[in-house]
Amino acid sequence: MAQTLYDLTTGAVARIVRIRGGGAKSIRQRLLDMGVTRGTEIRVERHAPLGDPVEVIIKGYHLALRMSEAKDIEVEVLEA
Repeated sequence: MAQTLYDLTTGAVARIVRIRGGGAKSIRQRLLDMGVTRGTEIRVERHAPLGDPVEVIIKGYHLALRMSEAKDIEVEVLEA
């Protein structure tokens, strides 16, 4: 079973392996447009008090993602 961005804790660093999703107006394309691409390193900066959204740092900028979006991003953990 692949690990997703949803599974990571605060401070974890990972490399994006795959972005799932589909459909005509998929979130996948929006994520790709924002720089969330395969092979990119991503760091979990913090989680909101109730757990949703999660703030990550990717390519030098902060990005807030819904946890439902984070479930579609498969990662390989580099640092826990």
